This record gives sequence, C-alpha cells and structure tokens, in this order.
Amino acid sequence: MSHDWTAEERRLVDGLADMNEEDALPLARRMLLEDHADPMRVLGLCRAAMDIVGRRFEAGEYFLPELVLAGEMLDSIGAIAKPLIKQAGGGAAQTHGRVLIGTVAGDLHDIGKNIVTFMLDINGFEVRDIGVDVPVRRFIDEIRAFEPQVVGLSGFLTQAFDAMKETIAAFDGAGLRDRFKVMIGGGQIDETVRAYTGADAFGVNAVEAVALCRKWLGVAA
Repeated sequence: MSHDWTAEERRLVDGLADMNEEDALPLARRMLLEDHADPMRVLGLCRAAMDIVGRRFEAGEYFLPELVLAGEMLDSIGAIAKPLIKQAGGGAAQTHGRVLIGTVAGDLHDIGKNIVTFMLDINGFEVRDIGVDVPVRRFIDEIRAFEPQVVGLSGFLTQAFDAMKETIAAFDGAGLRDRFKVMIGGGQIDETVRAYTGADAFGVNAVEAVALCRKWLGVAA
C-alpha cells in the first residue's frame, strides 16, 4: 500500500513497528515539539504502525510483550500530542454528552481507541476511557456508574469480534441495551462485523466516530 509519507514519517512508522524505541520516541518528540508537525497526522502515523504490529501479532511474528511495548510507546507519544491538539482547538467548554470507550477482552490494541478518545475530548464530549482487555462485567459496571449516551467498543484483532458480540449481548441481558448507542471500531471492522456484533454503527476512523456521536446526540457540526 502506498502512502504520501515523507522519509521522516516513514522512519517513524518503521521505528514504531520494529520496536525501535530509542529511535522512534525522540523522533516523534522532535516532530511534535520542534518541527511543529500536525499532531493528528503524527497520531495517524502511530496508528499505521500499530496496524503493522497487529498484523505481525496475528501472523505469529510478535507476541504479547511486543504489543505491550507498542502500547507504551504510543502512550508516550499521545501524552505529548494531546495537549497540542487541545491547544490548537482551543479546548471545548461545554459537554455534549458522555461516551464510555474501551478495548474488548482479549485485545491490547489501544492507539485507535486513544485517538478516538482524544478527538471526542477536544470536540466537547465527556469521555471515560476504561483501557484495554476490558471484561464484560467491567463494561456493565462502568455503564451503570457513568450512564453514557454512547458506548464505544474497540478491537483490532479478528478474535475481538466475538468479544464485541458477547459484550453487546450482555448489555441486552442486563437490561441496559436501550439506554445508549453502541459504536465499534478497529482494524478490520465493516458492515458485516457490525451486523454480527449487534452494534448500532461502526467507524473506520476517529473523525467518523465523532460524527456518529454528534449525530446521535444532536450536536451541530
């Protein structure tokens, strides 16, 4: 697949995907803080790298330690990027609604979830991110405590589809399903997966996720 990446951007993607922490983190820091690169573009490069990591995991080339290290590197980059995104957008004073988001049980992929969380946050939504490898019971407990209007389920690995289906079925079994909309997202999500899981909609990126939440909660663009 061809990308309109510069040589430096390609170096960042390759560095992250190859677990080259010593090269990738300083490079990302310099791009964001010295070169003033668009933080959303940098996060997009991070997502592309995580997609490569996920494919290598599914192919048996990487294992859980590599997924954990990738997540730690991306958390470090995200900690720099998020304030820059807020600064550029001027922040958001009002809260349009509450969104609960987490990566389903059995999946440690989080860069896509983190980007969606960032984008919802800077667009004025109150977001509670409950992390990765979230069991069904935790989702239900958090829904009862937070009372969100939207629940986002994230997952990159194909095995996450069954976990999404099980989680949404549990919402119905707990008598909660009619209280909120469910959106799903991740590496290979499409309409077939949406129908299989029972979600209300899917988004292929963070912009679509924000658009879904705006639509469902009646927020003007």
